[in-house]
Amino acid sequence: MPPNSQTVQQISQESSIPYGTLYAWKTKYQQKGISVPADSSNPDKWSGKNKLAVVIETASLNSAELSEYCRKKGLYPEQISRWKDGAISGNENSSKLTKANKKELQQLKKRNHKIEKELTRKEKALAEAAALLILQKKAQVIWGGVEEE
Repeated sequence: MPPNSQTVQQISQESSIPYGTLYAWKTKYQQKGISVPADSSNPDKWSGKNKLAVVIETASLNSAELSEYCRKKGLYPEQISRWKDGAISGNENSSKLTKANKKELQQLKKRNHKIEKELTRKEKALAEAAALLILQKKAQVIWGGVEEE
């Protein structure tokens, strides 16, 4: 975690604490809702779970407290604001699955099923044709070529 942001491997080597113990501690922090990023060098690549944890942690902070929090975590207030907007808009979009969208989704699923069925049929036909060609070549090798009279 910032400000040091070392990997589990580095901490394990420096402190002689086994990997398993460190990962268990990391998991406990995540379960408590404390953001523990996998990659502190690029917070925008954090998982949605970690970003949401940061948004929740900072929801009740004023601007001075938010700035202090950001310094400790190695973040920018703008990043947290973007994550918050993304969480809000994502929630709104997911709850607005209209009838038209549902119908379109059903049609796409049907079309996908139809295409998969056709592909399976064509694969079987291709495999059968390949098998017939191989058998024909083997027959020619065994009995010789077609003799003309």
